[in-house]
Amino acid sequence: MARYIDGFVFPIARNGLEEYKLVSDAVSLIYKEHGAINYLEFVGDDMNRQGTRSFDDLARSEDQDIMVFGWIEFESREARDSVNKKVEADPRMTELVAPLMNPEAMIFDPKRMMYGGFRPLTNKSNMANE
Repeated sequence: MARYIDGFVFPIARNGLEEYKLVSDAVSLIYKEHGAINYLEFVGDDMNRQGTRSFDDLARSEDQDIMVFGWIEFESREARDSVNKKVEADPRMTELVAPLMNPEAMIFDPKRMMYGGFRPLTNKSNMANE
């Protein structure tokens, strides 16, 4: 059975990164509780490579922003669809995400997020333990 991932990239206010990390940690547990295999998020560190367009450019990032890149791994597309429905219906998600989008102190703008579901292109891993 082919694995499936949801991938996402978005800018977040640097001064809200610690608050977001707490939310991310909790969201990760909720996704895993509902059946995701893995949930990972990373913070931008080296965002410019000569000859390419950066995530900062694509998301119209500003100086006070930092980029977050992540993915959620599922057993299959069907599993992903099922898990996402469960996560969306989980009341903890609303409680966690609402403060991030408070208009008076917004640190996350979903309109600047890039997101998509991805099927495998290669099925081989170069991981030593696989």
